[in-house]
Amino acid sequence: MRSVRKRWTICTISILLIFYKTKEIARTEEHQEAQLTGDGELSLSRSVLNSSDKIIQKSGSSIFQHSVEGWKINSSLVLEIRKNILRFLDAERDVSVVKSSFKPGDIIHYVLDRRRTLNISQDLHSLLPEVSPMKNRRFKTCAVVGNSGILLDSECGKEIDSHDFVIRCNLAPVVEFAADVGTKSDFITMNPSVVQRAFGGFRNESDREKFVHRLSMLNDSVLWIPAFMVKGGEKHVEWVNALILKNKLKVRTAYPSLRLIHAVRGITFSWIWPLFLFRMYPSLLPRYWLTNKVHIKRPSTGLLMYTLTTRFCDEIHLYGFWPFPKDLYGKPVKYHYYDDLKYRYFSNASPHRMPLEFKTLHMLHNQGALKLTTGKCVQQ
Repeated sequence: MRSVRKRWTICTISILLIFYKTKEIARTEEHQEAQLTGDGELSLSRSVLNSSDKIIQKSGSSIFQHSVEGWKINSSLVLEIRKNILRFLDAERDVSVVKSSFKPGDIIHYVLDRRRTLNISQDLHSLLPEVSPMKNRRFKTCAVVGNSGILLDSECGKEIDSHDFVIRCNLAPVVEFAADVGTKSDFITMNPSVVQRAFGGFRNESDREKFVHRLSMLNDSVLWIPAFMVKGGEKHVEWVNALILKNKLKVRTAYPSLRLIHAVRGITFSWIWPLFLFRMYPSLLPRYWLTNKVHIKRPSTGLLMYTLTTRFCDEIHLYGFWPFPKDLYGKPVKYHYYDDLKYRYFSNASPHRMPLEFKTLHMLHNQGALKLTTGKCVQQ
C-alpha cells in the first residue's frame, strides 16, 4: 500500500512539473516573440522596415547589423557546440535510415501523427542507403543555402560554390540564379510538398520530365527526403522513388531517421529537470535548441541543416537566411528567391519561429560559431 501511495505521489508531482514547465516555456516563447514582433511587424526595428523610403536608422537596427568582413571563426566554440549537439543526435548516423533498419512490408508510425502509419514499400526499401551517406565525411568549410529573396543581387554564387560541401533546401532552382546562389549541390533536401508546389503534382508528362531533369543535375549528390514526418506526402514520396528508379538517376537518396526527427521536435525540457522524469517518461527526449532556451515549435529546414552540419564541418557559412518582408533599407524581400510565394513570418499558425531562429543564428555569428551572410558577397 505504501509503495502504491509513493508511486502515486511521484506521478502527481511529475504531472504538476510538466504543467508548470509547459506554462514557463509558453511564457518564455511569448516574451521572445514580443521582442521580435509587434502588430505583425518587427517592433525593435519598425523604423527600419515600416517604409521602403526610409534609410536605415541606428535605433533598433543593431541586432540585424553585423560585420562580415571582420568575422573570425571561434574554433573552440564550434567544437563545444558540436559536442553538445552530439548529446542529442549524431548526424553522421541519424541523417538517414539504412537498409538494415527495415524490410519491405514493415509498418512504422509517422513522427508528427503517431495514430497514422506508413508501409515500407519495395521501391522505398530499394533506395535506402546501405550505410549513412555522411559516414566518415569531414569538411573544412560548408555552405548551407537558404531560399530567401535576400540572395537576389547578392553576387554570392562564386563564394557559395567555393566551399567544400554545399547544402541546399527544398530542391530550389539554381541555374537561372547562378550568379547569386551558385550551382554546386552536394546535399539537397526535398519536402514531399515540393512535388505539388513546384512540379504540379506530376499531373502531366511535362511536370515529370521537369522533375527528372532537375534531379539529373544532382549527379552523385545526396537527396534528403523527410518521408516519415506526416501522412499526406506518402504518395509524392512513392512517385519520386518510382521516377528515380525508372530513369536510373544517379542521385543518392537519404531518408532521415525517426531518431533524428524525434530529437529536434516534440515536448522537450531542459537538463535542469530532475532525472527521474526522463526515466519515467523516456519519450520526453531533450532537444538541443530548447535546452539552450530557444523555444521553437519545430526547427525550419535551414536550422535543421545547420544543426546537422555541425557534426562534419569545421566552418559553416549560411546564405539566404532572412525571415523578414523587407531588408534593412526598406526594400521588399521575396520569401523565396525563385517564386512569388507569400508567407506570414509572424503567424501563430506557422510551425516555425523563423525570426527567433534568425536572432539565434545572428548571435552565433557574432560569437564566431558560424558566418551569416545577408548582403552582397565580397568578390575576391
